[in-house]
Amino acid sequence: VTASVEPRVPPWLRDSGHGWVTAEYGMLPRATHERTDREARKGQQSGRTQEIQRLIGRSLRAVTDLKAMGEMQVRLDCDVLQADGGTRPASITGGYVALTRAFERCVALGVLKAVPLTDCVAAVSCGVVKGTAVLDLDYAEDSAADADANFVLTGRGLIVEAQATAEAAPFPEAAFADMLALARRGIGELMALQKKALGRP
Repeated sequence: VTASVEPRVPPWLRDSGHGWVTAEYGMLPRATHERTDREARKGQQSGRTQEIQRLIGRSLRAVTDLKAMGEMQVRLDCDVLQADGGTRPASITGGYVALTRAFERCVALGVLKAVPLTDCVAAVSCGVVKGTAVLDLDYAEDSAADADANFVLTGRGLIVEAQATAEAAPFPEAAFADMLALARRGIGELMALQKKALGRP
């Protein structure tokens, strides 16, 4: 994931004094088990790609003080090198680190007075496989899951987004609670890694 700072905002935000954080997402042809064509060759992005981009952007904006940014935009480029499940949570988790670094650079250059982040954010996938809640599903587990979910949480434990889907039969609320509990544990570990990457205690 990389972050690019641009001295402009989308047209609907001009003269508003607010900034914007957005994301682009894509997978390399050999990121998957079998080669997939580049979307550029098809002439348009798939609905899946657009939905993932919106999710990444929403998740990062949830912990960003857009007013404190002023009129600038940060664009996150999330390029998947190896897709083995959980690419959207990985993009959000890595995106937070890249966004923080970009803001820190802006502060160092005098463009911003302070890093305009209100909290940290990370995400993880969970699922139910053969009746058992599983954290961070790989491709094989995801393919065999009875249910799968993505959770996006802040450092304070608040929910930014929770996406859960039954792959066949509906699942009980208890299974959702089990996945959420696993997600909280996993995201706690991911946030510790984020801090390490950012050089924070």
